Amino acid sequence: MATRLLLACGAIGPLLNSVVLLVLGATRPGYNAWQIPDSSLELGMGGWIQITNYLVTGSLLLGFAIGLRRVLRTGRGSIWRPILLGLYGLSFIGLGIFVTDPVLGYPPGASSTPTVHGTLHDLFGQLQFISLSVACFMLARRDAADPARRGWAWYSLATGLLVAVSDVVFVLTFKLWDGGPAGLIARIGIISSCIWVALLAIRFLRKKFSILESWNSPRLAPRGDL
Repeated sequence: MATRLLLACGAIGPLLNSVVLLVLGATRPGYNAWQIPDSSLELGMGGWIQITNYLVTGSLLLGFAIGLRRVLRTGRGSIWRPILLGLYGLSFIGLGIFVTDPVLGYPPGASSTPTVHGTLHDLFGQLQFISLSVACFMLARRDAADPARRGWAWYSLATGLLVAVSDVVFVLTFKLWDGGPAGLIARIGIISSCIWVALLAIRFLRKKFSILESWNSPRLAPRGDL
C-alpha cells in the first residue's frame, strides 16, 4: 500500500505543477506567459503560490522516485532511473528555495541585477531538464528491448529530445530574441516532462506491479548493468 501511494505521487505532482503554472500564468496581472518564464511567477503579489507549488511538486516527485526504487529492485537501469527522477524532483525543491531574479521587466520596476539566489535557481532549472531528458533516454533504451513496449520506447525518446531541444531553444530565445516566446517554449518542455512522468507513474499503477516480472527478468538484465 505504501509503495502504491509513493507511485501515485508521480502522477499527482507533475499534473499539479502543470495546472498551477498554467492558471497562474493566465490570471496574474501584468504577467505575459508568452514571454516570461514560469519561474517569474515566484515574484510579485501571490508569488508564494508558485514557490509552494515547486516545493510540493518536488516532494511528491521524490516520493515517486522512492516508490520506483522499491519496485525496480533489479534489472537494467534499476538504480539510475530512480536516481535521475529523484534529481528531477530535487530540482523543483531547489527552484522553490532559491527564488529567481526578476527578468524581462517582471515584476514592473524590480531590479534585474543577478544574485546568488537567482544563479542557483538557474542551475536547478538546468538540472531539471537534464535529469529528465537522460531518464527518458534510459527508459527508451530499456523498453526497446521488448517488442511489446516499443511504443513507450518511441514516446520516451521523443519526450527526451523535445525536452532537451526546448531547453536549448529557450536559452537562445531568452538571450537573443527580445520579446520572443521564451515563456511558451519553457512551458512546452516543462509540461511535456510532467505528462511523461505522470504517465510513467500511471503505467506502474495500472499494471499493479505485474510489469515487474518482465522488468526484473534476468534475460533482460545482464549482471552488473545498472
